[in-house]
Amino acid sequence: MSLDALRAALPAYAKDLSLNLSSLAAETVLTDQQKWGAFVASAHAVGEPAVIRAVEAAAAEAGLAEAARDAARASAAIMGMNNVYYRSLHLLSNGEYKTLPARLRMNVLANPGVEKADFELWSTAVSAINGCGMCLDAHEAELKKHGVPAASIQTALRIAAVVNAVSRVVAAETALAA
Repeated sequence: MSLDALRAALPAYAKDLSLNLSSLAAETVLTDQQKWGAFVASAHAVGEPAVIRAVEAAAAEAGLAEAARDAARASAAIMGMNNVYYRSLHLLSNGEYKTLPARLRMNVLANPGVEKADFELWSTAVSAINGCGMCLDAHEAELKKHGVPAASIQTALRIAAVVNAVSRVVAAETALAA
């Protein structure tokens, strides 16, 4: 399924999502790698198969290298773990857990296979989907150290929001059709 086919498959009540998906696919605030990596990471973070297929196809068609697609997938994978862990530390009133080592492997953070700022941008998008404020703050701080402007960070967050919403509509419509 292509991105256009995905948009066409959205019901009328999700017209705003379709329009947002189209405008974000044409967005020029981010580099193509940053933009399509954010799409891929976000789609994998939500996990809706039809959306993953459409986004992966669009990213490949747009020329996102396989290494970058793999790094975006790695961002969704590692943030799927980190967002739960660090969100829990933030929510627990017992501060003792924050003093303990995480003892979770996170090697991909040090060597993601793409520019560090791109990986941080994708991790920010995934952290937004997963609702981890602690991770959002940490990744946004890293992006600022790399000189990434607020407009770029906002664009990644917009991609995450729209991919999340589209995925939820697709899942709901699939459930209704079953």
